[in-house]
Amino acid sequence: MTAPSPAATAALLRRPLHSGWQVRAAAGPAPTALDGAVVPATVPGCVHTDLLAEGLIPDPFLDDNESALAWIGLVDWTYETTFEWMPDAADRTDLVFEGLDTVTTILLNGRELGATANQHRSYRFDVRDALVEGENELAVRFRSPVKYANEQSVTLGTRQRPYPLPYDAIRKSACSFGWDWGIATYTSGIVKPVHLESWSAARLARTRVVATPVGDGGTIAVDVDLERAGAAASAPLSVSVTVSGPGLGEESAPGTIVEVTGERTRVELELPAVQRWWPAGYGEQPLYVVDVRLHGDGPDVLDATHRSVGFRDVRWDTTPDAEGTPFTLVVNDQPVFVKGVNWIPDDALTVRVTRDRLRRRFEQALDANLNLIRVWGGGLYESDDFYELADELGLLVWQDFLFACAAYAEEEPLRSEIEAEARENIVRLGHHASLVLLTGNNENLWGYEDWGWKLRLDGKTWGAHYYYELFPSLVAELAPHVPYAPGSPFSPGAGWDGERQTGPHPNDEQHGSMHLWEQWNRQDWHTYRDHRPRFVAEFGWQGPPAWTTLTRSVSDAPLTPESPGMIVHQKAMEGNTKLTNGLIPHFRMPEAMEDWHWAMQLNQALAVRTALEHFRSWAPHTQGAIVWQLNDCWPVTSWAAIDGDEREKPLYYALKNAFAPRLVTVQPRDGGLAAVLVNDTAERWAGELTARRVAFAGDELAVFTAPVSLAPRETVTVALPGDVAAAGAAASELVVAGVGDVRGHWFFAEPRDSALGAAEVDLDAEAVDGGTRVTLRARNLVRDLALLVDKVDPAATASDALVTLLPGESTTVLVRHDGAGLTASALSDPRVLRTANELVAS
Repeated sequence: MTAPSPAATAALLRRPLHSGWQVRAAAGPAPTALDGAVVPATVPGCVHTDLLAEGLIPDPFLDDNESALAWIGLVDWTYETTFEWMPDAADRTDLVFEGLDTVTTILLNGRELGATANQHRSYRFDVRDALVEGENELAVRFRSPVKYANEQSVTLGTRQRPYPLPYDAIRKSACSFGWDWGIATYTSGIVKPVHLESWSAARLARTRVVATPVGDGGTIAVDVDLERAGAAASAPLSVSVTVSGPGLGEESAPGTIVEVTGERTRVELELPAVQRWWPAGYGEQPLYVVDVRLHGDGPDVLDATHRSVGFRDVRWDTTPDAEGTPFTLVVNDQPVFVKGVNWIPDDALTVRVTRDRLRRRFEQALDANLNLIRVWGGGLYESDDFYELADELGLLVWQDFLFACAAYAEEEPLRSEIEAEARENIVRLGHHASLVLLTGNNENLWGYEDWGWKLRLDGKTWGAHYYYELFPSLVAELAPHVPYAPGSPFSPGAGWDGERQTGPHPNDEQHGSMHLWEQWNRQDWHTYRDHRPRFVAEFGWQGPPAWTTLTRSVSDAPLTPESPGMIVHQKAMEGNTKLTNGLIPHFRMPEAMEDWHWAMQLNQALAVRTALEHFRSWAPHTQGAIVWQLNDCWPVTSWAAIDGDEREKPLYYALKNAFAPRLVTVQPRDGGLAAVLVNDTAERWAGELTARRVAFAGDELAVFTAPVSLAPRETVTVALPGDVAAAGAAASELVVAGVGDVRGHWFFAEPRDSALGAAEVDLDAEAVDGGTRVTLRARNLVRDLALLVDKVDPAATASDALVTLLPGESTTVLVRHDGAGLTASALSDPRVLRTANELVAS
C-alpha cells in the first residue's frame, strides 16, 4: 500500500483558548487593593506575572519583596474566560490543559469537569455534553498550594525534608517553595497551553518513536496508541510513517502504512544509510523527522504528529573492575568524558523561560566546553523547547524524576499521580537523541542511609517503591532504549529488598556516581584532591552574582556582605560563614564591599577549577564531573556560573578553561608533582612538554622537556623531576608546564602566604566588529586576571578571564557589546580590571 500524500490535512482541529482570561483572588489573605478586583491574565502564565503586568505587586526578585509577597501562595485564585462555540460534526470535543500549577477544580458553564493536583502532567476532559451553542464560560479554580501541601502532609503523614514546607506532599516543583539558592514563589497559574480539540473516529493518544542505528543504516520503530470515539469506534484505520533527513534525498524515505483494527499498532521502517548523531565535541548532530499520520476510510488524515530523532546508541558502562564500579557514558561505542553542569529552572517564574532564553543558556554552555546538562529533580521535567535545542546543539541531557532531598509517601493519592506523570514524561521525552539517562531522584537514596531518616520515619514509606520498582518498570515498558539509574548518587549493584537498601553505599566514591559536599560545608576546597571518584554528579562552591546584578536587586545603603538585602539573597544555611571559612585559607578577608565581592567570586572559581582539573587528571578512572550549578533562577549568592540576570561569573571561565578540549594541569603525585596532559579530541596531540620552575620575577630556575604524543581521548601523566617539582622559595616561585599554547600552573604557596605584589598591567583597547579587542600586557606576575566588564557596560561580556601572565607576557580578550568601543581608561579602572594580586598585596 502506498503512503498517502504529505499534503493531506488532519481532521483533528485544535483551537487555542488563550484570550480573554481574567484572574481574581477568591479566598485567602489578599491585600484590600485586590478585593473584588478582576485582573487581566495571560495564558500561559501565572498569578505573579499577571499581577506584575498590572503594577499590583513589586518585583519579587528585589530586596525583601519575597516575604512581602508570600501571601500569594496562601490565596485561592480563580481564572475565568468566555469563548464562542458552534456545534459541529465531530464525534468528540476535548478540553486539554497541557499544564496546570497545581491544584484546581475546572468548571465549564458551571459544570464541574474534574480536579487536578499535579503540575507535572497534562489533563484532558470530554466536554461535548457541557458545551453550549454561543458563549461558554470556563473557570479554573486554584487552591492555595501552601495550604494544600500542609493538608496533604497531615493526611499522608509528615516525612523528612530539609525545608519547613512539605513540598514532598504535593506534585509541584519542589523549588517553588524555596531552596538554598531559590526564592519561594508558591506560584499558581495555567502555565502551559490550553485548547479545544475536535475529532472524529480516532486520534493519536500516544506516539512513541525510537531510532536505532544498525551498521551504516538504521531502523525507526513507531508505537501508536489510539483513542476511538463515535459510530466508527471499531472501524478499520491505518497509520502511515515517513522519514526525512540527511542522506535520504530531497524526498522522504519510502513510507510504510499498516492497518489498525484495535487501539494499538507498531510501524517499523528500515533505512539503508543514515548519519550518526554525536554529542558536542564528538561529531555532528544530524536529525531526522518522523511523520506519523492516522487515516480513516481512504487517504483522509484524522490526526498527525511528528518526532525529530537522531541515530545513536547509548549505554553506561558499569562493568566492575579492580577498583570498583565505573560509571562511564558510552555513545556510539565511544566512551565520553562527561563535562557537565546541573540545571535548575532558569527563572523562578518559569512561564517566562522562552525558547530564545534557553538557546542563550545552551550557547553559553557550549562556549564553556560543556557536553551534558543534568536536570535536577527538584525542578521540572524540562520543556519540549529544552530537549529540541539539546538535540540540535549536541548537549546531552540527564533528567531526574522529580524527587529531591526528601522522603516521599507511597500511598494514594500521591502514588497514582506519580505513575501518571512518569508515564507521560517518559513517552514525551524518550525519543530525544540528547536524553542519555533517567534518574529516580536526587539524594534520596543517600538521605535514607545517612540523614537520620530511618529513625524518624519509624516504618513509613519513603519512595523506595518508585525508585527501585515503578520507574524501572515504566522505563522498560515505554522507553527501554533509555538508560535508568535509581538515584543520584547511586552505586551500581545496590538495590532494595523490601526493608533495606542492599549493596554498596549510595555515595561510595568507588562505585558509580557520587556527590561531594563536605568541601563546601565543612572542609577546604583543596580536599577535593583527597578523592578519586568514578563519577561526580554534584559538587560546587558559592559566589555572589555579577556586580550589576547584585546592585540592581539589592538596594541596601550601605551595601555590605551582611546587610539586610544581602542576607535575603543568601539562602544557604550559614552561607556567609561558609564563604568566609572557605576564603581565609587562601586570601585575607577584604574590608571594602567590592573587594569582598571579587574575592568571593574568585574563590568560587578557584575551588571548582581545582576540583575539575583534579578529576580530569584521573581519567579514565574518573569519567565525568557535573558541577553544581550552571544557572540561577533569580539574583542570588549561589553556586551558579551564570547569574539570575544571565551574566557570566568568574566561575563560568573556570569551567571553560578546565573543560577545554586539551588540558595541561600540574598535580601532586607520589610525593612530587606531575604534568597531566588530557586530550579530549578526535585527533592525536603531539609536541614537546616543557615544565619550568620560575621565580615570580620571571627568572627560570629549572626546566624539564620531554616529547609527548597522545592518542585521541587519552590522558598521560609525566612525572616532573625534583629540581622542577621542589621549590627553593615557596612564597615566590611557581611551576609552568605546557605543550604549545596549552599550559597549566602550580603555585607552591597559598596566595595569602606568597610574595605576590600589586599587579602591573598595561591595557590597550581597540574597537572591532561586535565589541572591543583588549590587549593586556603584564609587567610583573599577574595571577587570575579578569575584566568585570558589566561595570562598564551592563550588557557586555568577555571572551576569557582568570588568565595568569608571567612578566612580559600578554593576552587578548574580546569584550562583546553593542555601540561604540569601550575606552582603555574605563577598562583599566581597578574596579573593572581585577586580579588575585590585589587580594594579597597591601
